[in-house]
Amino acid sequence: MKRVVVTGMSGISAIGSSWEETRRNLTAEKTGVTYMTEWDKYQDLNTRLAGPVPDFVKPAHYSRKVTRSMGRGSLMATAATEQALSQAGLLEDESLRDGRCGISYGSCMGDSNAVAAFGHMLINNNTSGLNANSYLKMMPHTATVNVGVFFGLKGRAITTTSACASGSQGIGYAYEAIKFGKQQIMVAGGAEQLCATQAAVFDTLYATSTVNDTPELSPRPFDKDRDGLVIGEGAGTLILEELAHAQARGAHILAEVVGFGTNTDGLHVTQPAATTMSRAMELALEDANIGPDKIGYISAHGTATNKGDIAEATATENIFGSDTPISALKSFTGHTLGACGALEAWISIEMMNANWFHGTANLKHIDPECGQLDYLVGAGREIDTDYVMSNNFAFGGINTSLIFKRWN
Repeated sequence: MKRVVVTGMSGISAIGSSWEETRRNLTAEKTGVTYMTEWDKYQDLNTRLAGPVPDFVKPAHYSRKVTRSMGRGSLMATAATEQALSQAGLLEDESLRDGRCGISYGSCMGDSNAVAAFGHMLINNNTSGLNANSYLKMMPHTATVNVGVFFGLKGRAITTTSACASGSQGIGYAYEAIKFGKQQIMVAGGAEQLCATQAAVFDTLYATSTVNDTPELSPRPFDKDRDGLVIGEGAGTLILEELAHAQARGAHILAEVVGFGTNTDGLHVTQPAATTMSRAMELALEDANIGPDKIGYISAHGTATNKGDIAEATATENIFGSDTPISALKSFTGHTLGACGALEAWISIEMMNANWFHGTANLKHIDPECGQLDYLVGAGREIDTDYVMSNNFAFGGINTSLIFKRWN
């Protein structure tokens, strides 16, 4: 078995497009959630809250030719990947384009504008809004394909479209591709662009936050007064590399990927099951060959939905007891769907290396039904640990758990 390390990483979210900016907002408890005035036109949509990326524009050096098949999600994925590859020192390395590097990347859906164009065709019986790139923007694996083509990747392409486990499965499957000797380098992560249809999905399930006049107070994972989730957007990329390959080229190693577990509930499409959530964490621990006591911090899925929070907290307590620190990034960024697993992995590694971990925004009154856990609140906490776990639990009962080890 090969050892797998992280040599580059980057993210784009509502609270920052660099670790420095993101940490400032996390420390200040400043969330990226805002009122979406452009959603006022949608009748019967209850929520108006979202976590948009406020300052993202197409990089000036991206030509029209290379971006004409990209929607906003693919553009964010490409920009995050470029930053991660640059940090890894691989942008000009021959190993990037000779088949040694593959990609494993996730998203829930493609460009919503392209989806609307096809909807226009079906409703109005004409194709006036379509062009040669419409499907390329709409297809669920558009981010994977566009990133791969942009950087000339010729290794395997793994496309993970598994709701909010898309990003973490992207990382997990990339880790396995290297671990089992199929690739030496993998671009891994996930991306999602904001769309009102995503809010509508959860609105129909009565699972969205509707405190529209106070966006700074929502979402509230694990709080007894939580009223639902908030949709967000963004992209996150990790560059995974086989250890010997990284060392041979003198790469700076940021962390080691040591554990990955994934399974499905097999019970219900939208109702989470604590038992199989717990089992996913156990699978990751078994893969890492460590006990629960080694984990110094857990990045929670933390959607701020009633059943989701309770099931997750119960599952976590079943494995770790009440002593392991835990917090939820979605309280700051909103639920970034296909991007969340990648963003949360990136931030977890950054925090592990900084010996500091953020709290959960707006967590004031812990719901007693969520179980006894060491919930981080406020401006965060200094913690010295060699292992962190990042968990995601998605529609379809898809559960993922990743474990990262500090590189010493």
